[in-house]
Amino acid sequence: MNSRRDFLQKLSIGIGAAALAPLSSSASLFPSFKKPGKKLRVALMGLGGYANIVARAMKECQLASLTGIVTGTSSKIAVWKSNYGIPDKNVYNYGNLHTIANNPDIDLVYITTPNSLHHKHVLQVAATGKHIICEKPVADNAQQAREMIAACKKAGVKFYVGYRLHFEPHTRELIRMRKAGEFGRIMHVNNYMGFKIGDPTQWRLKKALAGGGAMMDVGVYALNGARYATGEEPIWVTAQETKTDRVKFAEVDETVTFQLGFPSGVVASCGTTYNFNNYERLYLIGEKGFAELSPAFGYGPIGGKTHLGPMNQPLITHQAAQMDGLADCILNGTPDPDMTGEEALKDMIAIDAVYESLRKEGRKIYLDKK
Repeated sequence: MNSRRDFLQKLSIGIGAAALAPLSSSASLFPSFKKPGKKLRVALMGLGGYANIVARAMKECQLASLTGIVTGTSSKIAVWKSNYGIPDKNVYNYGNLHTIANNPDIDLVYITTPNSLHHKHVLQVAATGKHIICEKPVADNAQQAREMIAACKKAGVKFYVGYRLHFEPHTRELIRMRKAGEFGRIMHVNNYMGFKIGDPTQWRLKKALAGGGAMMDVGVYALNGARYATGEEPIWVTAQETKTDRVKFAEVDETVTFQLGFPSGVVASCGTTYNFNNYERLYLIGEKGFAELSPAFGYGPIGGKTHLGPMNQPLITHQAAQMDGLADCILNGTPDPDMTGEEALKDMIAIDAVYESLRKEGRKIYLDKK
């Protein structure tokens, strides 16, 4: 497999699932949706592999539409204009991005650039007065995330992060069951997410662009999953790293196992890797029952079962549901889901602690002191 995108698409059929099983529309999944007088108009910033997935998915959206692009690669412009009907006036580059402020055809910019550019690009877009959704990990560290949140608040714009699973039916059902007490007191969580990364020259293996390795890229799924599986925030972290290829992974982490301690006494045992495949699961054990999602974090279809049997939730296109859901928040004033900059900051605080523990040979790092 040559890339993270290939891994996620092959592991979890994703957009291609339409050929195998009927997908539920955003409207049927979220019947509270109200069709507004206008759609949320979105510009994609950074036209790499994931932007293509989002763009294709948005063809299913009922409340959001793709109306603009921001790219530093001029050779991509003609294809995107042709595929998605983007007019010349809605095409931007990184040099003239500030002029997007004057374009009424764009309400929100979706940032899918490399991780370490997120901080810079969120500050730039916030200054234009456009709403923002940024892919995860939101930044290189918690301090950058705080600065991004502050900039968006100052500009009066919405700031979301691409936690698409918060709109995914199996994930939402697990959270509903946990909140309803159907698992009883949570006793243990075991989550992991990883894959064997391909091209050794790609940006994800360069710290200056990626910010870190597997922990930043896909470890955030296991971490965020532990938080919504318990409904708590971690108070301590310990972590260990295994590195088998010190050439390929010279700049970033390869395989990390980490533990999260929660106020109730629950310990989540988590892992992430760039070195092998078939490593994706969320497992929750409670006094009254259990839940297992496997696959748990890819683009779909997610699979799940509990002590009551198969979860049998509808299959959806995650990115379409995410964009319709966020459009519903912005246009109709429905409550924001757990996809805000503040949600991402909580993950970044824990990720910072993971890396601190690695630097200190696995020492326990207390988050309440950070």
